[in-house]
Amino acid sequence: MATKSKSTPGVPSAEKKIELFSGTYFAACTLGGIIACGPTHTAVTPLDLVKCRRQVDPKIYKSNLQAWSTIMRSEGLRGIFFGWAPTFVGYSFQGAGKYGAYEVFKYYYGEHLFAGAPKTLVYLGASASAEFIADIFLCPFEAIKVRMQTTLPPFAGSLREGWTKVVREEGFAGLYKGLYPLWARQIPYTMVKFATFESAVGQIYKTLGKPKEEYGTLAQTGVSFLGGYIAGIGCATISHPADVMVSKLNADRKAGESAGAAIGRIYKNIGFKGLWNGLPVRIGMIGTLTAFQWLIYDSFKVYLGLPTTGGH
Repeated sequence: MATKSKSTPGVPSAEKKIELFSGTYFAACTLGGIIACGPTHTAVTPLDLVKCRRQVDPKIYKSNLQAWSTIMRSEGLRGIFFGWAPTFVGYSFQGAGKYGAYEVFKYYYGEHLFAGAPKTLVYLGASASAEFIADIFLCPFEAIKVRMQTTLPPFAGSLREGWTKVVREEGFAGLYKGLYPLWARQIPYTMVKFATFESAVGQIYKTLGKPKEEYGTLAQTGVSFLGGYIAGIGCATISHPADVMVSKLNADRKAGESAGAAIGRIYKNIGFKGLWNGLPVRIGMIGTLTAFQWLIYDSFKVYLGLPTTGGH
């Protein structure tokens, strides 16, 4: 451990210093991703529940407030947070893969495989590669969550019941029948999320007129929050049609039906307009969610003595 030294506003204390791009650094980023994603996605379960139900059946509720009021009266607080368990577990796994693998790929792509390439291309490639891996862990839990939330009466009352029921009736393949649409939703989403965040943070510091290192950690994490919200609006919009299709597929794909056939049948029923059901709710949810994820992730890095993301 390095000896203690005087600290400057935006520079982590040497007492806690973890070597950048070491195995410990990437492990810390992976843990930070778990902390950033699992709790935040769980916290917005009430929004996600209503969004998913309105995507599958636009006429089920007149508004979000009417939906929450109806659910609260009939099912109580448990009903408002229905599906929290697969959400928490699934997005904790996804956060580990998304943030941890992103840091790994960003380093190896930018410093080794594609040294000298434009930074934005590195961000896009690293985030796409990370999300490809992360979704393999997320998919089973997302499939169970969507089925629980969009079927009335519910497909299952708990994560354990849902997992057992899917495996018994469809085998383990049933947990992955939404993987391709999930990739179609999440990979563009994450590419926009990370590339826009990195660009937004850089632009914010450029507008402020001083290098990141000249600001204190509180200001730096504030920039992370703002950059995260900007990124969240973009990634929510670009990925929304695929998000609708994932909900529809998990709720309405027939046994033995191929993904292509199911997508074609569903699109014929809902049309282009139907792909945008629930977008305002999702922008509010994802914008806030992404902002807090970056705030938590970078705050955790600061706690460990690591620099915040972006702005270099």
